[in-house]
Amino acid sequence: MSYNLFKSGPASFSMAFFCMSILVISLFTLSCQKEVQEEPFSLGEKYYDDSTGLYLPEDLEATLWAESPQFFNPTNMDVDAKGRIWVTEALNYRLFRNDPEKFKNHASGDRVMILEDKDGDGVAETSKVFVQDEDLTAPLGISVIGNKVIVSSGPSIIIYTDENGDDTPDKKEVFLTGFGGLDHDHGLHAVVAGPDGKYYFNAGNAGPHIVTDKSGWTLRSGSLYNGGSPHMKDNAPGMVSDDGKMWVGGIALRVNPDGTGMKVLGHNFRNSYELALDSYGNMWQNDNDDDGNKGVRVSWLMEGGNMGYFNTDGSRKWQADRRPGQATVTAHWHQDDPGVIPLGDSTGAGSPTGVAFYESDLMGEKYRGTLLAGEAGRNVILAYKPETKGAGFVLKRHNLITSLKEEEVEEAKSRATDEDKSKWFRPSDVLVGTDGAIYVADWYDGMVGGHRMIDSVGYGRIYRITPKGKNLPKPEIDLSTTSGQIAALLNPAVNVRNAGFALLAAQGSQAIEEVRAVLEDENPYHQARAIWLLAQMGDEGVLEVEKQLEAGNPDLRLTAFRALRQVKSDIITYARELSADPSPKVRREVAVALRDMPLEAVEETLIQLASQHEGADRYYVEALGLAMDGKEEEIYPALHQKLGSDPVNWQPGYADLMWRLHPIQAISGLKERAMANQLTAAQQQKAVTALGFINEQEAVNAMQEIAASEIAGVKDQALWWLRYRRNNDWNGFDMEIPELKANLSSEIQKEMLDLKSTIESSNAPTAEKVQAAKAMARDKTGGLMLLGLAEKEALSPELKAAVSEVIFDNPEQAIQVLAGDYFDHPSPETAFSLANITALDGDPVKGKQVYQGKCATCHQIGNEGRNIGPNLSMIGAKLDQEGLLDAITNPSAGVAFGYEMWLITLKDGTVAAGFLQADGPIVVLEGMQNEAYNISSEDIASRKRFNTSIMPDPAQLDMNEEDLAHLTAYLSGLRSE
Repeated sequence: MSYNLFKSGPASFSMAFFCMSILVISLFTLSCQKEVQEEPFSLGEKYYDDSTGLYLPEDLEATLWAESPQFFNPTNMDVDAKGRIWVTEALNYRLFRNDPEKFKNHASGDRVMILEDKDGDGVAETSKVFVQDEDLTAPLGISVIGNKVIVSSGPSIIIYTDENGDDTPDKKEVFLTGFGGLDHDHGLHAVVAGPDGKYYFNAGNAGPHIVTDKSGWTLRSGSLYNGGSPHMKDNAPGMVSDDGKMWVGGIALRVNPDGTGMKVLGHNFRNSYELALDSYGNMWQNDNDDDGNKGVRVSWLMEGGNMGYFNTDGSRKWQADRRPGQATVTAHWHQDDPGVIPLGDSTGAGSPTGVAFYESDLMGEKYRGTLLAGEAGRNVILAYKPETKGAGFVLKRHNLITSLKEEEVEEAKSRATDEDKSKWFRPSDVLVGTDGAIYVADWYDGMVGGHRMIDSVGYGRIYRITPKGKNLPKPEIDLSTTSGQIAALLNPAVNVRNAGFALLAAQGSQAIEEVRAVLEDENPYHQARAIWLLAQMGDEGVLEVEKQLEAGNPDLRLTAFRALRQVKSDIITYARELSADPSPKVRREVAVALRDMPLEAVEETLIQLASQHEGADRYYVEALGLAMDGKEEEIYPALHQKLGSDPVNWQPGYADLMWRLHPIQAISGLKERAMANQLTAAQQQKAVTALGFINEQEAVNAMQEIAASEIAGVKDQALWWLRYRRNNDWNGFDMEIPELKANLSSEIQKEMLDLKSTIESSNAPTAEKVQAAKAMARDKTGGLMLLGLAEKEALSPELKAAVSEVIFDNPEQAIQVLAGDYFDHPSPETAFSLANITALDGDPVKGKQVYQGKCATCHQIGNEGRNIGPNLSMIGAKLDQEGLLDAITNPSAGVAFGYEMWLITLKDGTVAAGFLQADGPIVVLEGMQNEAYNISSEDIASRKRFNTSIMPDPAQLDMNEEDLAHLTAYLSGLRSE
């Protein structure tokens, strides 16, 4: 402990006095202290509430608080200080794909609704429109903060200000704009007021996001995926923001209420639907996976953390980086890569939605500290009581509220019918009201996003969840008095708390005594709110916060440090003092705070933090990695001198750190460990992996030396890294291994190029051109070339007519489908009656036979079938029969994310088609037979991304209505792995 105490730098008089009089005594107490362990969190048995159709814990009850036509298709909710619920609607959801003639919609734009239970009977009697705006297209977020109503509707965050309190906007401001994802599930999500008074929000990976805050700071976040950004032409992996960092994919942000000071707090999600903060400042979120990969997650977000969906610069999908033997979920979130934060709880298949953190005692003390997560795909609100483990958290999942029996949620065996619409419960958001009740919005539909709807009337519901037999009255909050402001600060509703926070902060020292009294509250979340607030109440308040650095509760010490970071320009003294804290999560917070500080100011503290890493704590080593970001080479000599040794004898903590930092100077040591037979296979392989992340010729040479050895396992691993890296980060280095580039110069390519030359010749007779075009249309490679020519409008009407006669019999099914974008199909389309199909008695046994004969060529169920289209093993957990029929009969209505087809034409005229897996110096496509095309970007002449799904419609597969009834009966029962 003395290492930290007596090597700290100069401090203010107050801080020095504090250190000498209190810190020396209390540190010994802290070193002996263990965190309080609560009883295991259990929801107990569930019962079925016939009035609502929900299953709930025995100690809770539900009421139908509101329903359509009071509002339609609810996407997000918030509550104001009067206890009224505000709802954003999405009637105009993806109307360019969802027929506006069929689905209820608003020509004047989507709406924000205000609902109120005036008489306190647990049911909302009134509903009114706050705003309807053409700029609102399926908005995904709403926050009511004071008199400002903040609506997230890509590409903008819009603030409507009600200056006179008449529930009508007096002012409209585009607060921030430039986010990707216009009318897109993976776009901009809700804003929430943090315990520090700042605004927090996130956006999915439908980028790029190019956003400038009101102080001129610009975020530039790009990736391989583009889902409807206003900057589509600018989309590129590897963009750099004004902080000099490369942020990728889905992103979490913080900004001051005046629009200045935007800061990235985490990145590389797929589509985190919402961000929730607890009063300690912890950030919680969920995230969706690529459909069919059973990798949905609920996570704690470490500040600055990379959550691992794409590679580091966003140029490669996880499929392109998947290593031999990696489990799908591990590969999906790059969990074996240094620099990636642990994924949290992997919940399987699903469609995650809104999140909230419950801190009140009004639902019963056992619910205090519960994370609530909406899961529309599995018809459930999940509950977690986060448990501290090392520097991170363990999340144990519980089903809080669901429309299914417990065994059906877990085993997922049932299927819905028109008579049984239990799976139409689609919780889009979960909210804590001012009364402490839990409110659940239900976008009632057989579909769950993914660009499609089924319910044509836009029906929606809001449920109110309360303790059984206990009245939770709506509080009266008088914000004109200090006591009323304190009451608001302690309210269960997160954005209502901000109203009290802002007014108390404005009082400054005048309200310190009242706020200081909250530090004695028995609820630690209330204490934490007081800490954040005191930090913003002048020097006297800061002194109170400094005292909390020695609180017995490590969460309060952590909160105090976070709060001081917000108001003090120099936190080095605090960091030094806490670098020996007995709690790993406190030390973790110190580490992430040092990320952008110069090494000369923080080296001693970093060494102290690193010396306490004993291994086996991924959160802690990732925090150290963030702390040393950009300083890896500078700090290596000091780390090695203090903690290093002979490479074969590295301690687990140091070996972890070298894997995470992988400095160039460690190459020889890593190579030695990789080739040391006295180490375990896991230790050797970890060293090889670290080498694989060092982009230097020396690392390539070391990997080649390992690959040339006779060390079992390690040799093969090194060879894989060499071949894999040749197609991305090591493309420019000297390497002596066989290349694994797809052969695009085959004889058939040459033959098709000759025919293409005939078509393009100005001298060839028309009959000869027609003959050449038909020959190309019969061939897979030739068909792709014809699609490229049609895209460039390089085919005459005569040639298009000739191709139309043949190309729909092309041996490649995908070409037959894509040809419909350019050529006239000679056969009339077959119309299917959904009413007829649903009226038939589908046989799941016969449906499996239909799948095996018609669908298994592209889709997997379990280990059966091929992995070309989305995995269908749990499709029944997401879609009911009507949803399945819509997806099968209208495959292009919503192409699954990541399954867009690309056609690349090279400068020599050869072509390749498939799913884009990586985009950089080497472009990687996965072809229709799971083959890989590794193409130098310098060789590419043109690219085309198709919006049409390559999935054939049923008629093209010779399916009839009976086949579809059987198939959907089979698929809708698939709800388990």
